[in-house]
Amino acid sequence: MTSSGRLVVHRRWGKVFPVIDHAEGVYLYDTTGKRYIDAAGGSSVVINLGHGNKEVVDALAQQALRVAFSPAHVFANAPAEELGEMVAALAPGTMKDACRVWFTCTGTDAVDDAVRLARQYAVVKGQAGKSIVIARWQGFHGNNIAVAGWHGHTYRRSIYMPMFINSPHIPPAYCYRCPFEKTFPQCNLLCARWLEKEIRQQGPENVLAFIAEPVVGAALGAVAAPDGYFQIIREICDKYGILFIADEVMTAWGRTGTMWGVEHWGVTPDIIATAKGITSGYTPLAAVLAREEIWQALEDHDSPFRAGHTYNSNPASCAAGIAVLNYLTKHNLVARSKEMGAYFLNKLESLKQHSMISDVRGLGLMLGFEMVKDKQTKEPFPPSMKMSGRLEQVALERGLVIFSCAGCVDGAAGDMILLAPPFVINEEQIDWCVSTLHESITALAKETAK
Repeated sequence: MTSSGRLVVHRRWGKVFPVIDHAEGVYLYDTTGKRYIDAAGGSSVVINLGHGNKEVVDALAQQALRVAFSPAHVFANAPAEELGEMVAALAPGTMKDACRVWFTCTGTDAVDDAVRLARQYAVVKGQAGKSIVIARWQGFHGNNIAVAGWHGHTYRRSIYMPMFINSPHIPPAYCYRCPFEKTFPQCNLLCARWLEKEIRQQGPENVLAFIAEPVVGAALGAVAAPDGYFQIIREICDKYGILFIADEVMTAWGRTGTMWGVEHWGVTPDIIATAKGITSGYTPLAAVLAREEIWQALEDHDSPFRAGHTYNSNPASCAAGIAVLNYLTKHNLVARSKEMGAYFLNKLESLKQHSMISDVRGLGLMLGFEMVKDKQTKEPFPPSMKMSGRLEQVALERGLVIFSCAGCVDGAAGDMILLAPPFVINEEQIDWCVSTLHESITALAKETAK
């Protein structure tokens, strides 16, 4: 059975989608009985625990029977209160047990609300001139029109360009294609120091926040900032009174081998936006964490947070989040992500034997590799060839689900693959994934040579 594509709008016109039937662990099964390994973690870095986890399903079902929905403007609910305490206790650095948590629906909502919070905080502190959000090119922060103005994913921004405020951007922390044509560490981390230049040019009195992903997902295929990068970012933000917002929609909850991606750099953001892994895809949920003093300023000025949706703090979703975090910690899956990620990354290095595979990168079980036309010059394939999308399809035919990305070269060209399997993946399954990638790349090379 395949999708008809007639009544339900899918992500691509003309594509025939297999219909999913059931899933278990790292495996997905379609209605024909074909089995796939989910090496993308769902639709781009969502499934941390694995599919079919009975503890999560039972928690979700039991809460749905008790109360599946309650109006957040009228009632609090016990699952949201409990999950808030859990999240605060797991928060990174100086945020641990010194923050408050706001629950919303999606990663896009979390980013939008994080910026709303930063703005409202500035206003109540008498700094209403602060409104500019500085982001990075080749970063991605979500899919509403406001967020499109902040992130730096050219393809997703272009059609909406006349409709949003085009915020300033600095170059990404992307050593493989250093925008300054330097080499780390002799570069003196110019990519981080460029933030200070941008703040000074915009005027510190006008700049509200800087936002970045610790490991860039959809826009760069698992590029982690180099050592020292976020330490410099933190220093610059402190120097000019700028809030640092960490987009941990993909990177939190053990995905990079630590509970939070930013922990690799030993710094604490002012605000964190997170989603995806908090419920491991079992139901939509997202959260915004911010330092206690930020929320306290709003409370002191009797300024309720001006954000929210119908499904904020949904009790069933929060119950699922409790079950996910309990399972994650009980089974030590953050450490497993680190261990299996190191094994997977080592195995992925073998892909470089193919002429079209260049850089291999990532942290924990958030991994990726880049496809090029010429390794020596790093020349990308022409965008018209859609090489990463074609590799995704070739791998799918062989039972491997991966996530294709594009636009790493000036937002216009460049092909990457993002890999983010569930933490329960084992070495044998990783070996199969790498072997299938070899087969798929070889098949694509032959097809391209015709």
